[in-house]
Amino acid sequence: MTTEPRPDSDAIENLLREERTFAPSDEFVADALVRDPSIYERAASEDGFRAFWTDEAKRLDWMEPWEDLYTWEAPYAKWFIGGKLNVSVNCLDRHVANGLGDRVAYFWEGEPGDTRTITYADLLDEVCRFTNALRGLGVKKGDRVAIYMPMIPELPVAMLACTRIGAAHSVVFGGFSADALADRIDDASCSVVITADGGYRKGATVALKKAADDAIARTSSVEHCVVVKRTGDDVAWDESRDHWYHDLVDGQSSKADPEPMDSEDLLYLLYTSGTTAKPKGIMHTTGGYLAGVSATHRLIFDIHPETDIYWCMADIGWVTGHSYIVYGPLANATTGIIYEGAIDYPEKDRWAQIAAKYRATILYTAPTAIRALMKYGADAFADDDLSSLRLLGSVGEPINPEAWAWYWKEIGGGRCPVVDTWWQTETGMVMIAPLPGITTLKPGSATFPFPGVVADVVDEGGRSVPLGGGGYLVLERPWPAMLRGIYGDPERYEQTYWSRYPGRYFAGDGCKRDEEGYYWLLGRIDDVMNVSGHRISTTEVESALVSHPSVAEAAVVGRTDPITGQAIFCYVILRSGHEASDELGKELRTHVADMIGKFARPKQILFTPDLPKTRSGKIMRRLLRDIAEQRDLGDVTTLADANVVSAIRDQSGKGED
Repeated sequence: MTTEPRPDSDAIENLLREERTFAPSDEFVADALVRDPSIYERAASEDGFRAFWTDEAKRLDWMEPWEDLYTWEAPYAKWFIGGKLNVSVNCLDRHVANGLGDRVAYFWEGEPGDTRTITYADLLDEVCRFTNALRGLGVKKGDRVAIYMPMIPELPVAMLACTRIGAAHSVVFGGFSADALADRIDDASCSVVITADGGYRKGATVALKKAADDAIARTSSVEHCVVVKRTGDDVAWDESRDHWYHDLVDGQSSKADPEPMDSEDLLYLLYTSGTTAKPKGIMHTTGGYLAGVSATHRLIFDIHPETDIYWCMADIGWVTGHSYIVYGPLANATTGIIYEGAIDYPEKDRWAQIAAKYRATILYTAPTAIRALMKYGADAFADDDLSSLRLLGSVGEPINPEAWAWYWKEIGGGRCPVVDTWWQTETGMVMIAPLPGITTLKPGSATFPFPGVVADVVDEGGRSVPLGGGGYLVLERPWPAMLRGIYGDPERYEQTYWSRYPGRYFAGDGCKRDEEGYYWLLGRIDDVMNVSGHRISTTEVESALVSHPSVAEAAVVGRTDPITGQAIFCYVILRSGHEASDELGKELRTHVADMIGKFARPKQILFTPDLPKTRSGKIMRRLLRDIAEQRDLGDVTTLADANVVSAIRDQSGKGED
């Protein structure tokens, strides 16, 4: 039986009923970096677009000036042609030279409670020492270096040291298995692996060095493995290959000459999954990427580097961490927070304790994390002072209106704009998002393309869909941070992103635009179900479920059905104070049918205490589809808790309509 809805559920439901739009407050607008809406119109024309990115590029330090802004021969772009710069110089040296050496670059908090405060001068010193250490191992411009580390300060140090040398880094998320790491080392022929003895996760240690050893044993290119001491766990050691990080940097000079890099030189590889088993090595280059992430970081998050304490809660192993924990914030001389562990460990409000401790002003996190906090309820962090917050951000997937409104009200106190951002590993930078000083927000909408970004929503034939309709999201103009290809596979690059609509970038996401031109992302098009001829977005069904006061989180997949082609299969996590029952299952099916239409009535509701998620909080929808279809699950080593899968499978035959 269900109990009465929680007070915060009622409040959110009433809020969404009464408030459809949220304009920025006068107080926020008064200090906003962007207060003139004509920025969109100015950047729309080709001349205005060029002027916009010319001005942004002038904010960077160039060793040699660029001659042409960009060239575009679809699907290949070049930006800031002829210019030379170094990313580490732009993130560190120039700030120290400008008198900002004592500004904090990162407040770092380890899961066990250990802390470090790292200034820009400290970070430059450490990066230079490690640069010299890597050069001593023979690392040079053009080499590839794999980085497989926990969320510790040595991770951005390693990235920046690679950029100083001109070696492309390939950061592999610390939750990936040895197999996944080996694939990425092999594909890029990495000569060095940088890792740690282990990391902390929910009170346990993660054996990173062992996984790195297993991966290296399956590859042939690795000559050196550098290991940071983090947990103190015993690790296997190969004297001919392995080096302790601290031994290498000890005694090194704090001066290291930066390599002048062509704007189009490879900065990093980041692997993302595709429709085949082979991951795609997304290539990002130096000048355009840095200009793109620094501009979007500053303008979308309304960065005031003298006063802001900015916390992007992602893992650096994902593109969000690359762009908006490391390169964008450091290029803008911002003070950031890095936290090693799970945001709800050892207490449900660990994240709020950290935000309060460092007086965070900006919080950037994923809808999955927001919904997890919703499940606990606002009471869980009622004793934590979040009054310093002035801006909130969302990233990673479409955010349902209920989660948006809860985030705005309970975490932001009803005073903080929510910048819902759409972008991808491939885009490098945010492409669709509000500018918080001028954009009226709609809960669940990423609002409008960033100035100069030309997006459209098209039908199967590539025709633009009128306002009020939905289709596929495409991008029609090159942008500076765009991917330059898939490493070693130009054919796959062209086929994946450019063949469906020649000359236009195909994002692979469904999207609707309302009558006012607001963009509403619907998730991956492979997350669209076909039920009796009706194309139904999993995101729409999930949003309908979460709008019910009993539901904290939901994940929806399509399951093969002999009658309807596909049937809607729902995994539901209930809020505290609600109990699973057949009656509630029927109530939720009816609720979805009322919200979307009878054709969208779920076939099955499966109540579960949790969902299979990676250690970064991303739901593993492949596993949910496999469970629904009763298939073998394969590798589950990237999960935060592999036991969740077994618990769900035990329940999977229950709750059918």
